[in-house]
Amino acid sequence: MCAGLAVWLCGFSLEWTADAQKSAWRADPANQGRYIDTGLWSLARHPNYCGEIMLWLGCACIGAGGVGSAGGVAAAFASPAFVTLLLTRVSGVPMLEASARKRWGKEKGWREYQARTRTLLPLPHW
Repeated sequence: MCAGLAVWLCGFSLEWTADAQKSAWRADPANQGRYIDTGLWSLARHPNYCGEIMLWLGCACIGAGGVGSAGGVAAAFASPAFVTLLLTRVSGVPMLEASARKRWGKEKGWREYQARTRTLLPLPHW
């Protein structure tokens, strides 16, 4: 349960921070029509989605701790698996990446940003 709570807290912090950074960035009129590439967004193009996935994973870890059967554990992890599938393969990342390619794909700066940053996990690209 403690590990699940730690994962949930990390996910919450990550998503909240990414969203707060993007809100502050968007509030500056100088950034209108531009993509964010500062803060957590300098490390990943979708750090808020990483946080969302971690939130659900943390909930599953907490819930699975009280389940006594393999089926119950599988059921606990069904929701984070579904959220991950939706965000990475169906709606979230694919739709935003396609929109970004259409909007900024011809810009050298965007192509460089995309090449140097991870999609989800906000870690330096070594």
